[in-house]
Amino acid sequence: MDNYILKIDCDDAKGLIYKISDVLYKSDLNIVKNDEFVDSDKSRFFFRAIVSGDVANGNLVHKLEEVMPKSAKIELMKKRRKKIVIMATKESHCLGDLLLKEYSDDLNAEVVAVVSNYDYLKELVDKFEIPFHHVCHGGLSRLEHEEKVLEVLQNYEFDYIVLAKYMRILSSSFVSHFEGKMVNIHHSFLPAFIGANPYKQAFERGVKTIGATAHFVTNDLDEGPIIAQDVINVTHEFSWRDMQKAGRNVEKVVLSNALDLVLEDRVFISFNKTVIF
Repeated sequence: MDNYILKIDCDDAKGLIYKISDVLYKSDLNIVKNDEFVDSDKSRFFFRAIVSGDVANGNLVHKLEEVMPKSAKIELMKKRRKKIVIMATKESHCLGDLLLKEYSDDLNAEVVAVVSNYDYLKELVDKFEIPFHHVCHGGLSRLEHEEKVLEVLQNYEFDYIVLAKYMRILSSSFVSHFEGKMVNIHHSFLPAFIGANPYKQAFERGVKTIGATAHFVTNDLDEGPIIAQDVINVTHEFSWRDMQKAGRNVEKVVLSNALDLVLEDRVFISFNKTVIF
């Protein structure tokens, strides 16, 4: 029996759980697990369920649309392993961690390609027999470079792009192609120390904790909806390079944890925040 993920996001109203359960029951589907949450400030209802059964002939989404508020966003997806493209620049720690996790079957995704604006990481990626594309940005404007990246991406089918320390600011035009489908790891506990050299910024501020943030990419630099965060303690004895070295382990863990949530369809984007089950 196949399992499916059902996600519903709509204006809150009385009886929503009953209506959803009634449709599923009459469609001969079983709820394996479900979670719900109401954002009382925005009067918004969120629901996620794992359901089992045959949905092929049931037109389930249409039946749910008939009983749910008109604002409802309803997604029904077969539970499956996703496909991702990883974009990177020079640093190998996040990319290498994801490649190893896929190799050992600890990543709920297939890495279909790696794209980089440098060729530094080709030898690493080649070890895993994954296509590597070096799209050099030298002598090109940002938009010209992004056009070349898009040409590469058009050769692949994928669910998400993962920016594993991809150290280039993306244009709004590029981001618009992948709204809600691009995850970035930022080497700071956002919203602190946005932009370049956050470890140096943290060192100069004399912070006692450093961290990392995984978030969806939007047109606002490093201000997209946050998926996962973590921190570690540092002392006055740490140089900014010591902080950078220590922070790399946090970055790997945070990105991996965020991807687990995203790849399992546990994340809702609500305005500039996330609801995660």
